[in-house]
Amino acid sequence: MAHPDLQTDNVDQGTGHSAIPRQRGEGVAARQALDAWAAGRDSAAAGASWRPLRIAMIGQKGMPATYGGIERHVEEMASRLAGYGHEVTVYCRRSYGETPADGYRGVRLRQTHTIASKHLDAIVHAATSTMAAMTARPDIVHYHGLGPALVAPLPRALSRARVVLTVHGLDNQRGKWGLAARAVLGSAHWFSGYVPHQRVAVSQGLAAHYSTRFGSPTTYIPNGVNPARTARTRQIQDRFGLTPGGYLLLVGRLVPEKAADLLIRAFRRTETPMRLAIVGGSSFTDDFVDRLRREAGADDRIVFTGFAYGDLLAELYSGAAGFVQPSRLEGLPLTLLEAAAYGLPIVASDIAPHVEVLSADAAGGRLFRDGDEDDLFRALTSLLADLPGERAGAVALGERVTGRYSWDTAARELEQLYLRLAPEPGRRGRARRAAAAD
Repeated sequence: MAHPDLQTDNVDQGTGHSAIPRQRGEGVAARQALDAWAAGRDSAAAGASWRPLRIAMIGQKGMPATYGGIERHVEEMASRLAGYGHEVTVYCRRSYGETPADGYRGVRLRQTHTIASKHLDAIVHAATSTMAAMTARPDIVHYHGLGPALVAPLPRALSRARVVLTVHGLDNQRGKWGLAARAVLGSAHWFSGYVPHQRVAVSQGLAAHYSTRFGSPTTYIPNGVNPARTARTRQIQDRFGLTPGGYLLLVGRLVPEKAADLLIRAFRRTETPMRLAIVGGSSFTDDFVDRLRREAGADDRIVFTGFAYGDLLAELYSGAAGFVQPSRLEGLPLTLLEAAAYGLPIVASDIAPHVEVLSADAAGGRLFRDGDEDDLFRALTSLLADLPGERAGAVALGERVTGRYSWDTAARELEQLYLRLAPEPGRRGRARRAAAAD
C-alpha cells in the first residue's frame, strides 16, 4: 500500500471497514439481478421512472476502501447502486494501490493519470478522470469533495451528463493548507455552489451552510454505518501492548483540525491507568505528527499505531473502553458513527456534526466545548469515573445511530435523485433499457 496522500477533499474520518462480504461469481450476479428488479419496483412505487444509468464517480482515491471517509462512502454507495442495476465506474489513482481488473463489488474501476504531489494530485486526477468519463457518455458525473468542483464545468458545458457534487466538508477551512491552497479551495467552494445540477451534503449543517451562502437548496443524504464486526484476535496486544477494555481510542488522520494534540494534553492530566491509542498517520503533515509525539513525551500510556483498517481496526474498536473525537472541523465523521455502532462511550467536541449525532451531553455521549482543554479533561474524567454507566448510555446511543444512519437508505435516496436529474433516454438509453429488461 502506498503512503496515504490524502486529497484536498478527503474528510476522514478514519480508516473504516466494511461488514459486507466481498463475494464474486454467479451468486452475486443473481443477487444483483434481483436487486435491480426490486430497485425498479421500489422506484416505480415512489413515482420515479426507473431505468439503468451510467454513473461516473470522481474525487475519491480508489476502491477497495482502506483508509479515508470519502473512499468508504463511495464504496458503500457505488456498490449498492451497481447492485440496483446501474453501471457505476469509480475512477482511481495509481498511487492508491492495486486496482482489481475485474472490478469490485459490482463496480467498474478505472485508473487515470495524476501528478503525485500535495497540491496537484487531487485536481489533476479529477481532470483526467473527467476527460475519461466524458468519452463513456455517462448519464451522471458525480464528484466527491470540494476540490473536483474546479473541473465540474467541463461535463456541465460539454456533455448531456448531469453533474452532482457531494460535499463531505468545507475543505477550504482545513488547517494543513497554506494561503495559496486555501485561495484555490475557496474558488472550488464558489464553483460548488453554482456549477452542479445538484449538490448533496452529508450533514444538516453543511446543507444549511449552502442554503444560506448560495441561496439554493442542497439535498441532505447522510453517511451510513455498517453493523459492528467484532474481532477477537491478539493483534492489538502483540503489536501495541493494548488489552481489551484497557484503552481509549482516537481514529483519524493526524492533521491539525483533528485536534489530537488537544486530546494528548488533556489525557496526560488524568491519572488513569488506561492507555490512549491514537490510530492514524500523516496527511502531508509530518511536522504536526512529530509535534504530537513530543506532546506525548515519556508518557508510555500513549500509543501511536499508524493507519489501521480491516481486521486490525475492527479489533481496535472492539477492545476499546471509549472513543474520543476532539475534531474542530468535520463533515459527518464515519469514525464517530462506527464508534457508536460498536457501543463505545464517546467523548466529542460540540461542533455541529457531532451534536447532530449525539444530540446532547449525556451518559454514553459526552460533549465538551470545542477547543477547550479544561472541558475535555472534565469530560474524560466523567467517562472514566463511571464506565458501567457510560456503557449503558452508549448502548442506547448505538441503537439510535444504527437505526438512523443507513447506507441502504442513503443509496436509495441517491438513486432517486439521479433518476429525477438524468436526461430522458434517447435511442441509446432505450436500447440499454430493453437489454436490461431481457
